[in-house]
Amino acid sequence: MVGRPVDHRRRAALLDAAVDHATEEVFADLSFRSVAAALGVSTTTLVHHFGTKEQLLESILGRLRERLVASSGATGEQHPDLATAARAFWTWSADPARWPTLRLFFAVYGHAVQSPGSFDGFLRTVGADWIAVLVEAQGPGVDPATATARATVVVATLRGLLLDLLATDDRERVEAAAALFLDSLGR
Repeated sequence: MVGRPVDHRRRAALLDAAVDHATEEVFADLSFRSVAAALGVSTTTLVHHFGTKEQLLESILGRLRERLVASSGATGEQHPDLATAARAFWTWSADPARWPTLRLFFAVYGHAVQSPGSFDGFLRTVGADWIAVLVEAQGPGVDPATATARATVVVATLRGLLLDLLATDDRERVEAAAALFLDSLGR
């Protein structure tokens, strides 16, 4: 007996709702049951549309990444230089409206680092979009290896500052540190 085909529009709607739910919950508490209950569907519905729990979580992470890229401007938008692109990254990230999504991002990031083999695709792509934008912002005259190294320093520094901001909510101190770092890029 062949199962019924997956309705891709329904799957997309379920996935968007699952991402919304995931940004409001503790990552470690996400399960088929908790997601199904929040979405008002059965666990069987989730299995039909996503397969395993791991596949559901990977789908959530994929959609989360799509949302982050689309809303952050990390889509190849032209930035005149590294400092301007980095400032755009920080301004976008430090907006409290983004914090629920970024808390989920850091929770998954920590879980993926702690559990090698879990979410390998997530770890491979995390930061890649912004690194690409920051490399491009440095212009074609910069050695690609040097541009990538600079972009990596910027992403890692701003990610660390963002984690500090989310953990402490000490906006004044962290914004001062971010401004100091961002100003150093313009020199």
